[in-house]
Amino acid sequence: MKPMPKILIYTDGSSLGNPGPGGYGIVMKTSDGRLEKTFSKGFKKTTNNRMELMAVIDALKKIKLKDWPVEIYTDSKYVSDAVNKAWLNKWLRQKFTKTKNPDLWKEFIRVTQGLNYTIHWVKGHNNHPENEQCDQLAVKAAKEAAIHTDKGYKPSSQTSEGLF
Repeated sequence: MKPMPKILIYTDGSSLGNPGPGGYGIVMKTSDGRLEKTFSKGFKKTTNNRMELMAVIDALKKIKLKDWPVEIYTDSKYVSDAVNKAWLNKWLRQKFTKTKNPDLWKEFIRVTQGLNYTIHWVKGHNNHPENEQCDQLAVKAAKEAAIHTDKGYKPSSQTSEGLF
């Protein structure tokens, strides 16, 4: 009996300034090679961590076959460590007080319900083909003129942004 194919997701986020215009790139494929698609989206003002996490969330939202195992590859330690080191469980117990990007983490929890997923960290800018492709998609999306608004982005109270 053949093993069930997996859905392979590769993501990257980019911010041209932090905060600044940002974007994300996604490569999704099946492990049996039957399907491969790419996606990207740009935003007027956001942060790198928001783009890294939003890429994963939006990729997971695209999955139609919820019973297939999902392997997620990201170069974001923020995303991979939050899941793999159980930071997310702690943030959830603390009701996301003093947690950055609570809107996205709540959405991540929602979209992962019922999924059999694993998150893997890959070193960025290290000639990993899909990671490099995602990086190119993310940077291009961040530079596009007709980019979206990251409605969840809020300036940090620790910056001087918005004082003038």
